[in-house]
Amino acid sequence: MNDNISGWNTWCEAFADWTDVSVSEIHGFMTGLMTACDAPDEQGWATILEELSFAPLPDAALTLLTEEAEDTVFQLKDKDDAYAYTPLVPDDDHDLYERVIALKQWANGFMTGFGISDCRISAEENEMLMDLAKIGGIRLEDDEEYEGGEESYIYIYEFARMIPVSFATRQRKSVKDLALIAGLKMDAKTTKELQAEGKLPKPMPPVIDVMNQNNPS
Repeated sequence: MNDNISGWNTWCEAFADWTDVSVSEIHGFMTGLMTACDAPDEQGWATILEELSFAPLPDAALTLLTEEAEDTVFQLKDKDDAYAYTPLVPDDDHDLYERVIALKQWANGFMTGFGISDCRISAEENEMLMDLAKIGGIRLEDDEEYEGGEESYIYIYEFARMIPVSFATRQRKSVKDLALIAGLKMDAKTTKELQAEGKLPKPMPPVIDVMNQNNPS
């Protein structure tokens, strides 16, 4: 599948001015959440991302994310269509290093997205997540050759690709019921906005930051 058919080029263009995470990671995040939740509207996505301290998405990116989430839920709900699901990574014309890093980012995004759903998981699902975490933990220096080469990449890609298929059979919840935003109206002001207005105390800086300030290297 090439970059035009997979949507890689479309996503890269829509998210070009948003650099919080890669397109593979945000796609994985969306997929992980959509294995457990119904697809939210644009305001719902904006609220979720804001509560996770992401910068606001450009309009085109927010629309694309919303539409892709709806399509993903529809696809994963269908037993036959689900097997055609593909993570958003660059095609085989890209260097192996770039593809491995993109899959690593997708895996980390999926685990974050599924993680905030706070769903109960079976022992088998837990084992699959542990294996996915190993993909997310791959470390490569710039242009370092990936051990195992193309054959190994294809194996971990297929493993990652099938996880949404395996996880998507659960009953979905509304994103409004997520602990992340439970009790928060979808049009309500975020914690960050309320802090800026002085209506909530600002969080204390991490202890490690304070220590670094007092003991600069």
